[in-house]
Amino acid sequence: MLSIRGLYKSYGGSRPRELLRDISLEVARGEYVAIVGESGVGKSTLLNLVAGLDVPDRGTVTLEGTELTSGDDAARTLLRRRRIGFVFQAFHLLPHLTVTQNILLPLALGGAKPAQSSQLIGEILEAVGIAALASAFPRELSGGEMQRVAIARALVHRPQLVLADEPTGNLDADSARQVLRVLREQITRYTGTGILVTHSAAAAATADRVYVLSGEGLRLQPER
Repeated sequence: MLSIRGLYKSYGGSRPRELLRDISLEVARGEYVAIVGESGVGKSTLLNLVAGLDVPDRGTVTLEGTELTSGDDAARTLLRRRRIGFVFQAFHLLPHLTVTQNILLPLALGGAKPAQSSQLIGEILEAVGIAALASAFPRELSGGEMQRVAIARALVHRPQLVLADEPTGNLDADSARQVLRVLREQITRYTGTGILVTHSAAAAATADRVYVLSGEGLRLQPER
């Protein structure tokens, strides 16, 4: 499903700093993995490389046979739009749009027909438990509700891969547990493959496997 092989990434000018070194990871369809590590080790950078938002100095990222580290920006943008969903710590909801209109955005960008969009939105609203909030605006929602909207938006177009970057960082403990449960359930139901980047041991524990990213590379965390 997802193959990451030999990624290197450095930043800086005449004296670049190597942030990621020889990172490799294989994630099969049906797997949900977590990546943990201290701040500044490159967790978000790794997600950006996986998503094709940035390109590595060396190495490859391949999703379902398509290499994301090749091609131009337009090709990578089209692939992200069709095959990848994102959930961020900051909800990134558009304040002037309703819940339904926010969730509609990936479908509109993908050219979905109105009838298909209506069906998909109805299904995802029910699935994440916010059908009653369809006409609400973001300012009327709690943090947990806004993150559910963000999850719905990330999943509504049925992407093959979901990338979640600290999705519970702005939530209280109860909301975090609810959001993690919904995220895991919906990834399994709609996409089957997900990568969660987090500082939280509790969040990481919801994944099938946990990897630790450090200056020495990426390693599988032993089961306890």
